[in-house]
Amino acid sequence: MSRISVRGFAVASATAVTTVGAVVGVAAGSTPAADDNNFEATAADTTLLADIPAGQQAQVQTASLTQQADAQASAADASAKKSAEESARVQAAKDAKSKKAAAEDRLEKERQEKADRAERASRSEVRSASAFATQGSYSVADVQAMARQMIPGDQFQCFSNIVNHESSWNYRASNPSSGAYGLVQALPGSKMASAGADWQTNPATQIKWGLNYMDSRYGSPCGAWSFWQANHWY
Repeated sequence: MSRISVRGFAVASATAVTTVGAVVGVAAGSTPAADDNNFEATAADTTLLADIPAGQQAQVQTASLTQQADAQASAADASAKKSAEESARVQAAKDAKSKKAAAEDRLEKERQEKADRAERASRSEVRSASAFATQGSYSVADVQAMARQMIPGDQFQCFSNIVNHESSWNYRASNPSSGAYGLVQALPGSKMASAGADWQTNPATQIKWGLNYMDSRYGSPCGAWSFWQANHWY
């Protein structure tokens, strides 16, 4: 079996140089005792690969490669796991956002449906102008009570705001310069005849006409009030 020094070619070269030097010394008639001693000491300290059988050397190399492969595989697994966890986190965030949006949409839909039901209920409870007995005169409180019964609850305050500014709830209020008349100051006042022939003396007829006018032109009394605030007329 051949023997190769694990120190490599440097040791082999030193040995060769020492050997050559010894031969030259003998030829010159000198005794290289010190060099021989150094050579023997160097040879004694050298670990040789021949001490490990060739089969075991292959096993060591294979084990080293296996360890490297295992380390690389572990690193790849760790990277894949981290990537999967990050993807899961991002997806969970997206799912949570989608669920929140869906819940908000559902709540908004329910709120709108509730408001629509309330409005329908409110409108179904209002009374028509003909439901009120005709009187010779009406106080402000009488007129306001009639309006509360004829106008949907969520629209009454807007209607009241306009009437406050236009006539102060005086159903006989007249503007001699323009010809506007009544609670809502219809211009001209005769327009209110479409709601009833008694438009000059019956506040219920005026309220009916005024509500129809606001609904048809502005969508609602509150729509009319918004316009009035911006323009001071409607």
